[in-house]
Amino acid sequence: MSQITLYLDEATQALVDQAAVASGVSKSRWVAEAIRRYAHDTWPTDVLALAGQFADFPLRPTPPEPTGDDLPRLSF
Repeated sequence: MSQITLYLDEATQALVDQAAVASGVSKSRWVAEAIRRYAHDTWPTDVLALAGQFADFPLRPTPPEPTGDDLPRLSF
């Protein structure tokens, strides 16, 4: 198991201490769980459950009508 050193200000350290005690776990386990909860690359299940729940929600805006001729572009 790898180890990591965190430098926390006193207020943040107090929050970690209080949260770990309230959760009934060690500070190390609490921090590891917080990292797993917030550092993953998938959407939370609550967010995924919202997919398709709003029938009138537009998936794409209607593209705007052209307003005129395009301007000449510089060549490279």
